[in-house]
Amino acid sequence: MNSDTAAFIKKMRHPVKFRMFLFSKLPAAYFAGVRVREIDEKKCVVTVPYKWLSQNPFRSTYFACLSMAAEMSTGSLAMVHLYKINPPVSMLVVKVESEYFKKATRRTTFTCEDGEAMRQTIQDSIATGEGKIFRARSTGRNPAGETVAEFYITWSFKVKRVK
Repeated sequence: MNSDTAAFIKKMRHPVKFRMFLFSKLPAAYFAGVRVREIDEKKCVVTVPYKWLSQNPFRSTYFACLSMAAEMSTGSLAMVHLYKINPPVSMLVVKVESEYFKKATRRTTFTCEDGEAMRQTIQDSIATGEGKIFRARSTGRNPAGETVAEFYITWSFKVKRVK
């Protein structure tokens, strides 16, 4: 871990700075209550509550709110490895797959543990100069530990051209 990675993780863990980031860049996630609970180089844990702003008419968490939390658990891991990296690398979601197993009627916790493999994919992209694809898995569980949903977010990483 370099000092820039450590600095980014520290910012993500700071509740006020993180909420300001969400409010300015991802207001839907801010108002839905999406929060990063735990993050390091290997794993990210994100929660989304079941509340008025995140519910659907069927008395469960709206799938889009679940998707936001799942994407944030994978995207935050990518950002850990891309923060102030040289050469700069762009990231982009190219595919989202999801499967739902149980109604999300309480806080749902999404965990992605693909940080090391994601870091290696980013390093491969830098080494070859070619875009690389990575399929990250994020599993959402309710407070009882039951799997509510599983998401696969496919990211594209590509070294940016310097103009």
